[in-house]
Amino acid sequence: MLKVGIVMSFPSAITRRPEVNAAVSDVVRLLAPDVVHIRYDIDRDWSGDWAIFFRVLLSDEASKNRLNDVVSNVVWRLSERLDFQSMGLLPYHNFRSESEQATLREEAWEANAVSR
Repeated sequence: MLKVGIVMSFPSAITRRPEVNAAVSDVVRLLAPDVVHIRYDIDRDWSGDWAIFFRVLLSDEASKNRLNDVVSNVVWRLSERLDFQSMGLLPYHNFRSESEQATLREEAWEANAVSR
């Protein structure tokens, strides 16, 4: 009797978390105080492709006065440091201000949330 195994493939980013964490920390450091913190998850998107979902918490001041510039800078800086294609990931970026987070209070957006 033959047994058929299931082969699961994972993106290389799963094993490269230290690299991802370092890049995220670097971007936060470079763009502070406009960027308060960045959290992320690696999972499949709506179509089943592997993706990295960034949650970027912005200062209220940056959200009100420089939103377009800050958002563009975050996206550019992350893509400059992380080769999403070689990691087998599609990047998604979500942004929220500190005021929005204070109202919504979603745990995944908190400073102590663990990226997975």
